[in-house]
Amino acid sequence: MQQHTTIQAELAAFLRKGGQTINQFAGISGVNSGTLSSIINGNRPIAMQQLDRITAGMGLPEGAFYELYIDECVVHSAPDWRRLGPFLHRCAELDKLECIRQVVQIIMDNITYAPLLYDTAEEFYGKGKLQAAALLYEGVADSEKYQHSERLAMCQYRLFTIRTGQSPEADFRAATRFEYFVDRLEEIDQLEALRQLADIYIRLQHWEKARLLAEGLHHKTSIQYEIRYYKTRKKKELRQASRPLCFYILYAYWLQSKVCEESGEYERALEYVSLYSEMNWIVEKSEEVQQIREQFSRLGLVYASLYRLMCGELELLPEVVEYIGTPELGMLDGLLKAVQAANRYGWEVDGLISRFQPLLAPESAAFGQEEGTSGREKETPDLYPVLFYELAVYSFKAEKAGQAEQRLEQGLHYLFGSLEASAALGSTACVIRCVRLFEQFRPHASAEDRDRYKRLINKVQLAHTGAKRTIESLRE
Repeated sequence: MQQHTTIQAELAAFLRKGGQTINQFAGISGVNSGTLSSIINGNRPIAMQQLDRITAGMGLPEGAFYELYIDECVVHSAPDWRRLGPFLHRCAELDKLECIRQVVQIIMDNITYAPLLYDTAEEFYGKGKLQAAALLYEGVADSEKYQHSERLAMCQYRLFTIRTGQSPEADFRAATRFEYFVDRLEEIDQLEALRQLADIYIRLQHWEKARLLAEGLHHKTSIQYEIRYYKTRKKKELRQASRPLCFYILYAYWLQSKVCEESGEYERALEYVSLYSEMNWIVEKSEEVQQIREQFSRLGLVYASLYRLMCGELELLPEVVEYIGTPELGMLDGLLKAVQAANRYGWEVDGLISRFQPLLAPESAAFGQEEGTSGREKETPDLYPVLFYELAVYSFKAEKAGQAEQRLEQGLHYLFGSLEASAALGSTACVIRCVRLFEQFRPHASAEDRDRYKRLINKVQLAHTGAKRTIESLRE
């Protein structure tokens, strides 16, 4: 097909080649013969439905003429939304994203199209046509980038939700790009947006960011709660948030407890647990609210026991062990916390480790592919290097009479497991701790163990060149 051709010329050539009359093709395509005649003679623009019927009548794939349609109806004539709207919908259905991109680039010189494109993007988003919607949101956002508009903020919010979930790097880029626009959203929409941002920063272990977002979420939700349930006079009908307001307040407390947990402030974390466990202030009543109350009640029971254990209450260990692998406390996370507590207070937890030994076998662990017994979502693989390191520390410390050699062997086994997982997952910080730990016990390691350690360190250095200089400095 030549670049200078037109749809009318292609149709006319098709009829001549096949020896068909306009009336015959009208019967095949379902397009009125008078309409076909006007189209061929250039007296009538082609509607979207007519274009698809003509394409099918010619035996061509769906969308075969869409690039030509853009040239004729968008580039060389004044764009008419009555044709553009259906055209964009068909492009989304056929996943012809490049056609959508071309249309957006052409028509967004005229900012009056922004509301129409935004509404279409919302339709695509609601139907799950996310990539098509993203192209429209990007076009609208670019056209309004110098305006302090709520529509611009909502475009950025939609793009944020579309771009997350692909990789940690993509999540971080999307979060940092969107964070600037959160305060421009309508107040009620900010709550879910803050929750989603905090979720990402928790997963990425940006704890200070998560703490600030949790504080903001609690503050904004408390205001909304006051307006909705305690203010007697309301100026207008209030929109509902994505979830009951009580959820966001409880969730903010939970986030703050997790931030305290990460920094080792377990007593302070217990204070936040008490805040999301005490729910007498909740005035909402619905089945969803009841489920939320039950969810945070279970979380309160589990984490109160866990944090008390981390504060040194050994008698809580059996209770925590029963929670390991539940939806509230994952298998890896629960086991890691128990071993950390044992290392912190010098407890003996051989029975606990034996109970979960199948989880620690390399062929079972697969660095993050193990599921909790409750069927919860797969846990972060970043826990494996840390868990194996803590087990190595425990084995080296827990030397008993007549078991020094066995403990050394176990400790080296776990330390090598930590290095393997670190090499696979890029846990440079854990590699450094492993190097320091091995150097303490190098004199007691066999020649075979030293050779294995050397091979693992070389593997880590090849995979993560940034760690090479640090490791070499630790060896000196």
